[in-house]
Amino acid sequence: MNITAQAAIASPAIRKLSGFELFWAFSQIALSGFGGVLPFAYRGLVEQRNWLTASEFAEYLGLSQMLPGATICNVALMVGHKFNGIRGAFCALAGMIFFPFLLVIALGVGYQYFGELTPVKNALKGMGAVAAGLILGTAAKMALKILQETLQRPIRASQVGLAGLAFAGISVLEWKLIYVFGLLAIGGTSLFYVIGRKHGQ
Repeated sequence: MNITAQAAIASPAIRKLSGFELFWAFSQIALSGFGGVLPFAYRGLVEQRNWLTASEFAEYLGLSQMLPGATICNVALMVGHKFNGIRGAFCALAGMIFFPFLLVIALGVGYQYFGELTPVKNALKGMGAVAAGLILGTAAKMALKILQETLQRPIRASQVGLAGLAFAGISVLEWKLIYVFGLLAIGGTSLFYVIGRKHGQ
C-alpha cells in the first residue's frame, strides 16, 4: 500500500455541509444561550450533530480564546471553514450573530422601560446563576469526554502539568487570561515539539 492510500485511510474525507446547514445550526445555538453560548455550542456540535469530537471542540475553543474577538464567534468561523471553506465560515458566523443582534436590540429597548422593576432584576440575577452552572457542567462533561477519548493512548504528565498550571494561573494567582495563554502556549508548543521529535511524530 502506497503512502497516499495510507493517508487516505488515516484521514477520511470530511463531510461537506451546506451554507444553510451551518447558518441554521449556529442560529439555533446562538438563540439558545442566554448569558453564555458555550454550553449550547458544545451540546449542539458534539452531542447532537456529532460534527466535532470533544477533543476537537476543546482544541477549537482553546485556540479561539487566544485570538482577538468573541470566543464563540471564532469557534463558528473555524467550524464553518472546516465543513465548507470560506463560504461556510461566513455562513456560520452570520448564524451566530444575525438573530441575536435583532433580539438584543429588542431587549435593549425593553430594558429601558422595564429594567428597574424588581422582578426583572431578580430574573437577570437568576439567569446569571444558571449560566454559571451551565458553564461548569459543560466543563465537566468536556473533561470526561476527553478522558474517554484518550484512554487508548497514555496521558502524558506534561499534559496534566500544563492543565494544572493554567488552572493555578487563572484561579489562584488571578492572572489575566492573555498572560496565562501566552506563556503556556509558547511553553506547551515547544514542549510537545520536542516530545514529537523524540518519538518520531
